[in-house]
Amino acid sequence: MSSAVRPAAEPGQDPLDNPAPAVNYRPISTHLAIAPPVSVVIPAMNEAENLPYVFKTLPDWIHEVVLVDGNSTDDTVAVARELWPDVKVVRQLGKGKGDALITGFEACTGDIIVMVDADGSADGHEIVSYVSALVSGADFAKGSRFANGGATDDMTPIRKLGNHVLCSVVNAKFGARYTDLCYGYNAFWRHCLDKIELDCTGFEVETLMNIRVVKAGLKVQEIPSHEYLRIHGVSNLSAVRDGLRVLKVILTERSNRRGQPRRARGVPFRTRQGEVS
Repeated sequence: MSSAVRPAAEPGQDPLDNPAPAVNYRPISTHLAIAPPVSVVIPAMNEAENLPYVFKTLPDWIHEVVLVDGNSTDDTVAVARELWPDVKVVRQLGKGKGDALITGFEACTGDIIVMVDADGSADGHEIVSYVSALVSGADFAKGSRFANGGATDDMTPIRKLGNHVLCSVVNAKFGARYTDLCYGYNAFWRHCLDKIELDCTGFEVETLMNIRVVKAGLKVQEIPSHEYLRIHGVSNLSAVRDGLRVLKVILTERSNRRGQPRRARGVPFRTRQGEVS
């Protein structure tokens, strides 16, 4: 369902003579309607069993779903197309979550981009909160499991400690005020990508984005989010390995103070694209 609003006429002009086209709005709740199209990016590799849980929570008002397939050997693509017939499937050419997200962002046509994991840990019903923050003035809506109202069912004590320490370092070094650092449920205006060049391929891409939006002076709003347990399969996360990679990103960004973030040697955002089908 949508409604149309005609822009106001110029002073002294008859409103009936106003030739400006109508603007289509999509109601997304009982008190909010938006015009910007919303793209949801889902990086997935062998997540056929989890996708039904992911897709059933996605709101029907979103503009498009972009599934980035990391060379799955199960029925991930077929299941996605059955659940969401208009899904845009992009086949990932490289490896890693960062590479998958960069590939997915390239394929998006919406003004707002939402990042959602394919393991069933994210609740698509929360997307309305992210979009509300963006249309209310934020540039980047950052999910937080530790903000008031957030929660997590999927973090061990050691991972919580590591996340807290790394988050504190980022806050101290970059002037941020984050309550959560290593979380992949985020949303942002597409134009933000012009200011936060992405140049890493692994899980640490989320930390890199969080740092660079602050360095770019973008307005960030945290959104309380509940992270659920992965439904099927085993996570590829490693507390020690990925924690060290996140720390390396923090130290590298701290030393990179002048100008725009340096571009990657191997993953320039504007040129690396997957195969859309």
